[in-house]
Amino acid sequence: MECTTRISDDLLWVGGNDRRLHLFENAFPIPRGISYHSYLQLDEKTVLLDTVDHAVSDVFFENVEAGLGGRALDYVIVNHMEPDHCATLAQLCSKYPETTIVLSAKAAVMVEQFFTSELKARFQIVKEGDTLQTGKHIYTFIMAPMVHWPEVMVTFDETTGTLFSADAFGSFGAMGGSLFADELNFERDWLDDARRYYANIVGKYGAPVQTLLKKVAAKDIKMICPLHGPIWRENIAWYVDKYQRWSTYTPEEEGAVIAYASIYGHTQNAAEIMARELYSAGMKNIVLHDVSVTHPSYIVSDAFRLSHMVLCAPTYNMGIFPAMETLLLDLKAHALQNRTVGIVENGSWAPAAGKLMREIVQGMKNMKMVEPMVSIRSAVKTEQVDQLRVLAQNIVNA
Repeated sequence: MECTTRISDDLLWVGGNDRRLHLFENAFPIPRGISYHSYLQLDEKTVLLDTVDHAVSDVFFENVEAGLGGRALDYVIVNHMEPDHCATLAQLCSKYPETTIVLSAKAAVMVEQFFTSELKARFQIVKEGDTLQTGKHIYTFIMAPMVHWPEVMVTFDETTGTLFSADAFGSFGAMGGSLFADELNFERDWLDDARRYYANIVGKYGAPVQTLLKKVAAKDIKMICPLHGPIWRENIAWYVDKYQRWSTYTPEEEGAVIAYASIYGHTQNAAEIMARELYSAGMKNIVLHDVSVTHPSYIVSDAFRLSHMVLCAPTYNMGIFPAMETLLLDLKAHALQNRTVGIVENGSWAPAAGKLMREIVQGMKNMKMVEPMVSIRSAVKTEQVDQLRVLAQNIVNA
C-alpha cells in the first residue's frame, strides 16, 4: 500500500525508508537506516522532484501512482544523478512516457552513462537562473557543482519559498512517522547523524558549499526539502549556520578528540593519561576513540565538531598502525583544516609513527602542531607522564 505524506496543500512526499541497509555507499555505517526523499507537486502541470534508490522502488512507485491519482506526470526534475536518487529514473520514464526530464547539462551526460541514450529525447536542459512555470509554481534552477557531484543543482520554488536542496542539508537516518525537523528533538537525536553525513559525504567540498550558501542567501527560504533526513520549515537559520561552520571548517565547540591505536594497551594508557591531563588543564569537552573499534566516519565527524585533536599510535611495520593511517588519510581526504594537533607515538625499538603522522597532518591546511611530540618506548614511564602533562597544557594554551 502507498504511504504518501502531505507536506503542503499541493506537495506530497513520495519517497521511502530503508532500515535494512548497513553501509551507506557501502562505506558508512547507518545503524538507523536511511531515508530517500522524492517530492510530487500537483500543479496545473505535475512535477516530480528526484526519484529514489532501487531498495525502495516498490513503495516509491505506489506512492507516485497514488499521488497522481490518474493524472499524467509532466516533469521529473533531476537535481542529483547519484544512483540513490536516480536508480529508478529509467523505470519511471517507462511507466510515464509523457514525462519531460529537467536537468543540468552535466546531469544529461550522466543519464546517458547510467542508462541508454533513449532518454535523451526527453531532456529539457537548464542552466543557472533558468525558470520553469507549472501553473502557480515557478521553479528557479541554481547550479551547485561539487555539492557533492559535478552535475548537482538545487531547485527553488519562488511561489512557496521551498528549496529542494539535493544532498545539501541531508542526514543519515530513516524517518519514523514525522518528516519535519521541528517535530523531532533534532539537536539531541539527529544532529550527530547530520554532521557525520556532512563531514563524510560533503565535507571535502567546503568551498562549493560556501558558493551555494551565498547563492541562496538572497532567497526567502521558508522550507528546505533535502533528499535525505528531516525537512526544515522552522529554525532554518540555525541549521544553515551549522553548514556555514562545517563548510568553513570552523569548530562548533572547544574541545579535543583523542584518537588512539593500541596493540597491547600501552598506547591506550597514554591516551587515557592525556585525557586526564587535558581535563586537569581546563579542557572539559573530550572524547576518546579507539581507531581499531570506531569506524573512521564517526571520528571524522568529531574532528569537524571539535577544535583540537590528539593522535596516539604505535609504530607498526616501520610505519603508522594501519587503522590510524586510514583515519589520517580520511581526515586529509575530507579536507579537515584549522585544527590544533598534538601527537603521541609508541615504539619498542624504532619509533617512526610520530614523524609519519606529523607529515600527513602538515600536508593538511592550517593545522597547528603543538609540541612536544611525546615518544613512548613500549610502556609509559614517569618521565612520559610529565611530557604528556606539558603537551596537554600547551594544547590548552594553544
